[in-house]
Formats: sequence, structure tokens, C-alpha cells
Amino acid sequence: MKNVVVFSTPSCPWCVKVKQYLKANQIDFKDLDVSVNVRAAQDMIRKTGQMGVPQIWVDNQAVVGFDKAKLDRLLNL
Repeated sequence: MKNVVVFSTPSCPWCVKVKQYLKANQIDFKDLDVSVNVRAAQDMIRKTGQMGVPQIWVDNQAVVGFDKAKLDRLLNL
């Protein structure tokens, strides 16, 4: 089972889409709202150097934005 973490904000439409995509493919994930979780936001920026969301980490490999092809590959879909 893959460890999947989504860094998102409630106002981000692409964040909603990526979470819908993961749910549709029955992928369990942890959702971290970086608009209220400062520690998660700092961790996200430290790892990728990017402030944009969504960021999806699959087994600690970062995907910045809803890159379906990369997600499919990392999730073996």
C-alpha cells in the first residue's frame, strides 16, 4: 500500500479534483490543509521549494499540481 499525502487548501479547485481522482481510484490518502496547518505548509515548502497546491506525495515522492500521468505511474494505475 502506498503512503499518499495531499497538501491542499479549501479554496483550490485543483485540490478538489485531485482528491476526487484519488477517491475514484480507491486510493487512501491523508489530506493536510496548509491554509491552517503551518507546520505542514513549512514541510511542503522545505521539501519541494514550491508554495503551490495541490502537492501530492506518494511514498515521499512529490508531485506538484495535478499531474495525472505522474500520479498514475507512482500509484501503479
